Amino acid sequence: MYVLIYGAKVMRIKQKAKKNHFFLSFSIFFAYFCANLSPIGMAYNVILFALQNLLRLDIMIWIAGIPLLVLACMWLYHQIHQRNELQKELSMLSKVQRHSVEYDLVLKVMKLAIYRIDVQAQTITFESDFRDVIGSFHFSPNTPLEDFYELMLPQSRVKIKKALMDLMEGRTDEAHEQFETRLPHSEQIHWEDAYATIEKRDLHGNPLMIVGTVTFIDNQKSVEQALIEARNQAEESDRLKSAFLTNMSHEIRTPLNAIVGFSDVLPMAQNDEERGELINLIKQNNAHLLRLFDDMANMSKLEAGDQAVRKQHFNLDQLLMDVVDKFANKSRETGIRIEIEPATDVVQPFSDRNRLREILNQYVDNALKFTDKGVVTIGYYVNNGLLRIWVRDTGKGIPDNHCNDHLFERFVKVDEFFPGSGLGLSICRSMALSIGGKVGVESKLNVGSLFWVEIPVE
Repeated sequence: MYVLIYGAKVMRIKQKAKKNHFFLSFSIFFAYFCANLSPIGMAYNVILFALQNLLRLDIMIWIAGIPLLVLACMWLYHQIHQRNELQKELSMLSKVQRHSVEYDLVLKVMKLAIYRIDVQAQTITFESDFRDVIGSFHFSPNTPLEDFYELMLPQSRVKIKKALMDLMEGRTDEAHEQFETRLPHSEQIHWEDAYATIEKRDLHGNPLMIVGTVTFIDNQKSVEQALIEARNQAEESDRLKSAFLTNMSHEIRTPLNAIVGFSDVLPMAQNDEERGELINLIKQNNAHLLRLFDDMANMSKLEAGDQAVRKQHFNLDQLLMDVVDKFANKSRETGIRIEIEPATDVVQPFSDRNRLREILNQYVDNALKFTDKGVVTIGYYVNNGLLRIWVRDTGKGIPDNHCNDHLFERFVKVDEFFPGSGLGLSICRSMALSIGGKVGVESKLNVGSLFWVEIPVE
């Protein structure tokens, strides 16, 4: 019974399967008809075919375009890189141009010249020469070093040759020397300051090219020389000042001792003649002491500028007679005449009368001091608008090594055995300079001396 029931179910399933197969076949046919034979289907197929062709074309385009795109990217990167490099080069060029201007400006301000020495060719070439060269002289390119050496003074040539030889042979890396040179067709000597160093070497380290700078230092050398002279003068002044203090203590103490001593002896004088001699000795020492203090006071006033210059017209002949009258007593005591030499012209200068009188007083006083016998003469003359007043004596004279401007320095004494402060002639020069004049001396040993003061005639 179970077999019959199972068989009946199998038959029903087969029938259903046949029926379903029919519907499935019909569905497939209907779908094919709709998809291919109907207008909608045909349009759909056309669209699908076109899309397939476009897809295949896009794929081909992408396949072919990817290398082109890569090449385009590489070309674009290369262009951007080149643009950046060009910008860097332009920036560097701008900096070089700016630095070149600044470089030339520095050389021009410092008045430097750049030179290069070819070690193998032994030649020198000057570049960017901004030195103040008198006569506008310049070296031609590739000038032989020997021609360059010939312009130097002998004492400078030796040390410059040695310094450059040490550089060219590699014994030193740099050099600095100062030397004296004379430009062609000129007798003027100039000081130059030169630096040098090695610019290029070969594979073995031997120098091939030397570069350096050079400039004129005449002003610097003048300042250095002035400083040396000022230092020497200060040292000499200090030495003379010490000698002056020692000498002044002696000069002041000598008349003071004489005044004190003779004053003590004066009450013990036996007669009027002896008393008169003592009084004269006291007066002489008193005058000498007063002269010392006057010299120091005048020097102090001149240094402080307390004495104002008072210029006026005055009779020069009368001034000379006043000077002679001042030393009349001393002239009689020493037996030395004081004369005035007549002048061809009558002059009334416009100057400071008092200062001229002080100068002449000092000249006459010195003349009487250093003259044992003879005459002291005063005179004057006019030449080229300058009035020269002179005092001439027949004394012992002055040695040639002292007969110069140094004689008018402070504390200078030709003969240490003669009394005096060593300030008189220095005061004369200071007074002469204050009224626009100058002083001088002419002398022959054992013949006599002539001191003069020269002022403009206004």
